[in-house]
Amino acid sequence: MIRAVVFDVGECLVDETREYGTWADWLQVPRHTFVAQFGAVIAQGRDYRETFQVFRPGFDLYEEREKRAAAGRPETFGEEDLYPDVRPAFAQLRADGLWLAIAGNQTVRAGVILRALFATDVDLIGTSDDWGASKPDPLFFERVAEVAPAEPGEILYVGDRLDNDVLPAARAGMRTALIRRGPWGWIQQQDAAAGEATFRIDSLAELPDLIGKFNAAGS
Repeated sequence: MIRAVVFDVGECLVDETREYGTWADWLQVPRHTFVAQFGAVIAQGRDYRETFQVFRPGFDLYEEREKRAAAGRPETFGEEDLYPDVRPAFAQLRADGLWLAIAGNQTVRAGVILRALFATDVDLIGTSDDWGASKPDPLFFERVAEVAPAEPGEILYVGDRLDNDVLPAARAGMRTALIRRGPWGWIQQQDAAAGEATFRIDSLAELPDLIGKFNAAGS
């Protein structure tokens, strides 16, 4: 049975469209040009950070994040950036008695924002900066397994990426849900490996029913 559900952040809970635009502005390149290059890098199976190198060779994402913060233009997101299905799905899953967590590759700053947004909606929030391990490192998923009050096979990890979310979570013994939204979600849905996900969804609103049926079948 699935007893715990853990959610990735970017493009799972948070629509990052606005943030991609602010990076294009920071690099002083047209937004549509930045997004086109971003999509091309993902489609080629390369690290998304290579996108920045195209426009500014030697670009260091960590340093630039700090420069943006110092300039009063930090990476940020808020209620208006959440996908509309997030809060209703959380409410229903909690009503169904599931333990909920948010865990993704996020900075300390993003962790503060997440805790303010979801203070009463989930049972735990963890970030790669908190844990000193980033997806797809197995250590990240070991941390997820350590904090969840369930066995790995009773944990469902929900994310938009095969490489960072579904495949490493599955290797850690977890159930997985691949959501089709954001650049990775759309591009990687066509990969044969997408079939390894326990569930393939277009909305978080599908999860309560899918989990309910999955648990009923296993009871």
